Amino acid sequence: MRLSAVLTIDGSYGEGGGQIVRTALALSAILDRPVELVNIRAGRKNPGLRPQHLASVRALAQITGAQVRGAELGSSALHFIPGLISGGAHRVEIGTAGAVSLVFQMLLAPLAFTKTPSRLTLSGGTHVPWSPPAPYVSEVFLPIAAKAGLIATWEVERAGFYPRGGGEVRAAVEPITALAPLDLSDRGKLLRIRAISAVAGLPRRIAERQADRLSLRLGNAGYEVETEITELEAGSPGDTLFVWAEFERSRAGFGTLGERGKPAESVADDAADALLIFLAGRAATDSHLADQLVLLMALAPGRSVLTTAQVSQHLLTNLWTVRQFLPLLISHEGRMGEPGRLTIEGAGIGVPAKAAVTPSPA
Repeated sequence: MRLSAVLTIDGSYGEGGGQIVRTALALSAILDRPVELVNIRAGRKNPGLRPQHLASVRALAQITGAQVRGAELGSSALHFIPGLISGGAHRVEIGTAGAVSLVFQMLLAPLAFTKTPSRLTLSGGTHVPWSPPAPYVSEVFLPIAAKAGLIATWEVERAGFYPRGGGEVRAAVEPITALAPLDLSDRGKLLRIRAISAVAGLPRRIAERQADRLSLRLGNAGYEVETEITELEAGSPGDTLFVWAEFERSRAGFGTLGERGKPAESVADDAADALLIFLAGRAATDSHLADQLVLLMALAPGRSVLTTAQVSQHLLTNLWTVRQFLPLLISHEGRMGEPGRLTIEGAGIGVPAKAAVTPSPA
C-alpha cells in the first residue's frame, strides 16, 4: 500500500521548461512517488505540454501502468501516480519533429530500474533545434552514463529534421545491477576529436564543405579531427555537423544545423567555435552533459563530482527538481553562465523490488 503523499512541483520554477517535467516524472516512477505538476511551462510562448512532452508522459504512463490526469496538449497541470515499471519492448511516436533524444532522456532511467532488458523504438526529430542531436546521445552521454553503471545503446535508423520529423531511433536499455558515483572533476588528456558531417536530400558537397572548414579551423588551432562524411536517410532534407572531443575521463560534444541561406562554412564555424571555447577551458563536461548527469548522480551512492564549462539555468533548475524528491547534500560553485563545479552526495537508490518482470518478446 502506497503511503507517500502526492508531491506538488511548480513547473514554472527557474528555467521553467520541459526538463522539470522529464526529471519529475522519471523520479516519480523510480521512487514510486505520486506527483502533481502545476504551471507547466507557464512562462513559455506556447505554455503547457507540447507534443514531445505529451508523448513522453504517455510513454512513461504505459511503461509504469500509471494513473494520469491532465495528459492533454496544452495542459498546464498533470497528476501522475506510477505503478510497476515494465521492461520489454515499447514504441513511442511523437508525431512531430519533437526531439526523440529528450523523450529518451526521460524514459532511460526508469527502464534501467527494471529487472529485464528493454527495447525502445522512438519516432520524431533526431536533429532539431534546442535539443541534443542524435549523435550526442551515442557519442557523449551514453559512454559517460556507462561509467555510472547505466548501459544502453542508441542507433539511428532514419534521420528526422525540423519541421517534418519522421526520424526513427532504436534503443536498448539494460537493467542496472549497481550504480557507481561519477568522478568528472578532471577530464584528463585529450585523446582525439571526431566529427560527423551529414546531409539528407541535399548535395554531398555541402557536407564536404562543412568537413573541410572544420578541419581548417581546428587545424589552425593545432588540433586534428577525424570526420565522417555521410548522406543520411531521412523523411525531409537537412544538414548537420556534430563534433566531439574524447578525453581520458570525459567527453564533450557540440552540434549545429544547417538552414536555408546559411553557408556550409558558417555551420562549421559555429561548431568549431563552441569546441575551441571548451578546449580553452579545463572543465570535464559541457553544460548539456552536466545537466543530463544530475539524475544519475542523485541516484548513485556516495559522492559524485563534475566540473562544467558553464553553470546554466537548466542545470540549477534540474538540481531544484531533484531536491523536491530527495533530501540530498548538493553544492555547486560558480556563477550562472560561468565555469563551475557540482558535488552531489547521492541517495544510493537500488533496483526496487516492485519493478515488474516482463518477458522480452522473442
